[in-house]
Amino acid sequence: MEGLIKGLIDVAIGGGPDDNQNDNQHRDRRNDDDHQRDERSRSSWAEVVSGDQEEEREGNNQRRPGHYQNAWNREEKSEIGRHEEEWEVAGSRPPRRAQQAGNQGYGNYGEGESHDYGRTNWRREEPNEENDGGWETVGKKPQPKHHKVEKYHWSGYKRPASEQEYSSEVEVGGTIEPTEDELSDLSLACNKLWELDLNRLVPGKDYEIDCGEGKKVYQKDDMAQGSLFSWLGEDVLRKPTFSRFCSLLDNYNPHQGCREEVTPEEKQEQAAFIEEISRTAPIKYLHRYLQAKGFVSRDYQEFKRMMTGLWFDLHRRGGTSGCSSAFEHVFVGEIKRRGEEEVSGFHNWLQFYLEEAKGRVDYQGYIFPRRRGQIPDSETQVLTIQFEWNGVLKSVSSTLVGVSPEFEVALYTLCFFVGQEDNHVQLGPYPVNIKCYRLGERIGSVFPISDC
Repeated sequence: MEGLIKGLIDVAIGGGPDDNQNDNQHRDRRNDDDHQRDERSRSSWAEVVSGDQEEEREGNNQRRPGHYQNAWNREEKSEIGRHEEEWEVAGSRPPRRAQQAGNQGYGNYGEGESHDYGRTNWRREEPNEENDGGWETVGKKPQPKHHKVEKYHWSGYKRPASEQEYSSEVEVGGTIEPTEDELSDLSLACNKLWELDLNRLVPGKDYEIDCGEGKKVYQKDDMAQGSLFSWLGEDVLRKPTFSRFCSLLDNYNPHQGCREEVTPEEKQEQAAFIEEISRTAPIKYLHRYLQAKGFVSRDYQEFKRMMTGLWFDLHRRGGTSGCSSAFEHVFVGEIKRRGEEEVSGFHNWLQFYLEEAKGRVDYQGYIFPRRRGQIPDSETQVLTIQFEWNGVLKSVSSTLVGVSPEFEVALYTLCFFVGQEDNHVQLGPYPVNIKCYRLGERIGSVFPISDC
């Protein structure tokens, strides 16, 4: 009787022997799943801990003397293609936005392959603005502030020399005449150029930067929540040398190995830039210095022609002739592809500002200085940073922030003629190593490295 009653109750509530067996099986499976999740959690945590320990060991190994110098040597030797050798770039990685490359104005292609890339498209392509109805992804990096850049007068820089309007000659008296001490000490000469840079900007007054968080060269995490540049004064890009410099930046195909086509108007633009900066104190000092050393004649017009050829003449890089120039490499930047894509060159702050404003540059943080207590801030004008340009990583780069175009051209030209591969000099309060690589009689690459 009890069995009958129990059976009726089971039927009434929808249970039965089979259902009880199924319930037991479900409970067993849940227990197994919970056990597996616990094991995976413990495994993941173990991996995290071991990963941190490995990173710490790796960091300790990399903090040996000169590890920043070695990272720079690997990257820049790869950039200039010395002896056509391939050097490993510290921290290189595949582009994260490679699938969007075609929409960004460039494509993945090797030398000799066809592509739909056009220099005109690169100039005109603006970042697509996504319309998500006001919603933003959690943790998504905020879009950089777009700054207005006045370009209406840039077309005038392409006119013939007779139609150009230049600034008045800078009168600085005897200060542009190098002293005997400066002629015998490159560091003193470079520091003199720093003093003569009358157009150098003042942090907090003419612009503001946010350095974000620091990182080591080999680290991949994005340590900057926003842009490097918070704002730039409206009158900065109206300065004659700044404006003429910026007008040159869109004349280039950024892909190394792709032949450049220079129009007569662009050649006039180049000559006009050299003429403009030649009216400033740093370039006048440079001419007097090189003349005293016997590198150039007293003829200032001949000196200007030499400067135009030195910085703008096209040469071979990466196995292709006529694809690069010193100006393009150092100031504009190039994307090299032999295996993984890499950004090479790109050491100018104005180019960085303009590309960041367009959404093409993703600032990812500064590289920790070698000396403790030297953390960069909004006042720092020598920065070592990491960023992506159109989805391609520049693992370590350095730039002089706020300096004028004429100062950089004068500084790098001086080190090319008078210096060596390593040139440890003083620039105001900053001890800097100006690295200078040669491609025969041409500038291969030149850039600053902070010595602190």
